[in-house]
This record gives sequence, structure tokens and C-alpha cells, in this order.
Amino acid sequence: MKRILLMVFRNILLVPFMWIKLCYMAKYPHKFSDEKHLKMLKFITERANKGGNVIIDAHGIENIPKEDGFIFYPNHQGMYDMLAIVNVVPRPVSVVVKKEAANVPFIKQVISCVRGYAIDRDDVRQGMEVILNIVKDVKNKKKNFVIFAEGTRSKNGNNLLEFKGGSFKAATKTKCPIVPVALIDSFKPFDTKSIEPVTVQVHFLEPMYYEEYKDMKTTEIAEVVKNRIQETINKNIKKNKKND
Repeated sequence: MKRILLMVFRNILLVPFMWIKLCYMAKYPHKFSDEKHLKMLKFITERANKGGNVIIDAHGIENIPKEDGFIFYPNHQGMYDMLAIVNVVPRPVSVVVKKEAANVPFIKQVISCVRGYAIDRDDVRQGMEVILNIVKDVKNKKKNFVIFAEGTRSKNGNNLLEFKGGSFKAATKTKCPIVPVALIDSFKPFDTKSIEPVTVQVHFLEPMYYEEYKDMKTTEIAEVVKNRIQETINKNIKKNKKND
């Protein structure tokens, strides 16, 4: 909360204008292209990062598939995760969030702008409808998505929870590339009380194409993706400790 207040205070003259613009674009998302939404969100996150002492250190941009119609699967550390990804991703992405988060101011507007979906984890039928909508969007519209396979924030810093196999059904049904994303220290901007400068790392790992995972169960895919992300996190944390 302290860092959010710092971001607002240091951008106090800009905040009212950008909030009105964000709300308008969220209310009428189809008036604007995905590229326009992304440009606006990038501007907001860049100004917020500068005001809040947050640096984004991105790696592996070259691993992102050249053709649209893929799904990012990052670990889930906190409320800042999606902002970190939006800040560095080169092309528009949509997102799937849990129902509770979809009603939080700002997050609500961002979800509308990226034409995302809110999923009710207690409603199996609604969950299946969301998956089918994602399948249609990825397959027919060549949209890109971000899905947090842990289902909820880890709350254990850079240690991962189990990745849920069901989260990968959208990928297996569309046969699209799966791009693991390792987020490091993404919990620090919004989920700690510190306002000290912080660097959030975003690592786009090599994608898994359908030929690689077509014979795997979704639970097996989940385990592979989780392990690759955890290995990347562990390796980079050790590297940082050595540099310190």
C-alpha cells in the first residue's frame, strides 16, 4: 500500500487524467484496438514504476513466438504480476483472473481493456465456459493470454505452489505454444511494506510447442512448466547473491 501511495503522489498531476481515460477505455473497450489498449497500459505502468522505485529487468523476449495465438504461464506472486508482464511484453495479451480480483478497482479496468476473463473457482460450469471462450479467442482470433496456473498468489515469495493441470486445458485444446514465465521478486512492489528501490525480473522461457506436449497429461505439463520456472528462479537468485 505504501508503494501504491508513492506512485500516486509522484504522479499526482497525471493520475486524474489517466484514471478518467482508463475508465473510459474500459467502459468502451471495442472502440479501441488491442494495440491502443497496450500502449495506454504501458504508459501507466512505466510512470507508476518510475514513481514507485520499481525497475523491470526482462529476459528472453526473443523466446516469445513470432505468431500470435499462444499462452503465457507465469508463476503468481502478487498483485503486481500482470503489470510487470504488460510493461515488457511486445504484443497485446489478455488475462484470466479469479472472480474476487475482477472487482478490485484498477484491476477491474485493466481486465476490461485487455478483454480478459474472470473465473469462479467454485463454479465448474462457469470455469468450463471460460476455458471454451479462451479456446475460441486463441484459435480463431489469434489472441494471446496470461494464465496463472497456481490459481492463487503463492505468498511464499519466490517459492511456487503446485501448478493446476486444469489450467493447461486451454492450451491442449488449441494446440498452441505454451510459454513459461518466471517472475522473480514480483511480490515486493505491492505485497510488502517497503518503498525501497526494487528490481522485478521477468524471464520468458523457451516455449513448449504442441509436438512436445501432445502425448502428456495436463498434470504432467503443469509439473514440467512449474519445474522450469522454479529452476530459473533458483538460478537467478543464486546469481544475484554471488554478485552481492
